[in-house]
Amino acid sequence: MTILVTGATGNIGRKVVDHLVAGGVPEVRALTTNPDRAALPEGVEVAVGYLRRVETLPAAFEGVEAVYLAPTPETVDEVLRIAREAGVRRVVDLSGEHESWWGGVAKAVEASGLAWTHLSPGDFMENTLSWAPQIVATDAVREPYPHGRSTPIAMDDIARVAAVALTTPGHEGRSYPLTGPEVLTRVDLVERIGAARGKPVEFVQVTRDEAVEVLRPEMGGTAEWYVDTILKGGVDWPAQVQPAVEEVTGAPATTFAEWAVRHADAFRG
Repeated sequence: MTILVTGATGNIGRKVVDHLVAGGVPEVRALTTNPDRAALPEGVEVAVGYLRRVETLPAAFEGVEAVYLAPTPETVDEVLRIAREAGVRRVVDLSGEHESWWGGVAKAVEASGLAWTHLSPGDFMENTLSWAPQIVATDAVREPYPHGRSTPIAMDDIARVAAVALTTPGHEGRSYPLTGPEVLTRVDLVERIGAARGKPVEFVQVTRDEAVEVLRPEMGGTAEWYVDTILKGGVDWPAQVQPAVEEVTGAPATTFAEWAVRHADAFRG
């Protein structure tokens, strides 16, 4: 059985490749635009292609039974048509609620006629890496909503779930909301980063406009959207921990404190 991982050199796709290889899957194919720089594990077959350039995909899907599908809503219908014509039988996709930006992927996969499993993550722990420049420079994080809440999940846990769903039966027609094991405020996150780096980090509450200016060098034109939608939305969001990571993989989800220790050097500078 050949499993194709799309977005195989992306943040999550590469981790899916690693978990499939570690699990002993003999035929893993990785879709990438730059095989020379991919640095994929030995034994992984490299397919050159890109989900947003569908003309590059037919050869990559040949002989494939299952696909990990990275989210590209603008081309997903054509990608799924190519997969179906190649004989692909099931898809594990990264998506979300039908009404969300990710929702176009979920709806297209459900309409494709292929067996499917949706992975719907919330806030990524890795998003806090955007704080690294200001933490390194000032030992502080400047944001407007200290009580904004989320249930952040490590990307590696998403990849673990994907690898299980791709290789074991019983996940067809399931949508897994994926969270970490804790509800954490922004202040909680900052405190755990400080503990991991061995030097406290201060949370400095600033105005909305000040927060946008702090984030603009890192986030560019998306800084305003991020502050107004993600950060502000977390204040009243009824954050709830979901058990899917442990239920699917048999191992508990990574805590933010554990993740912060693994990435502490990024916050030390």
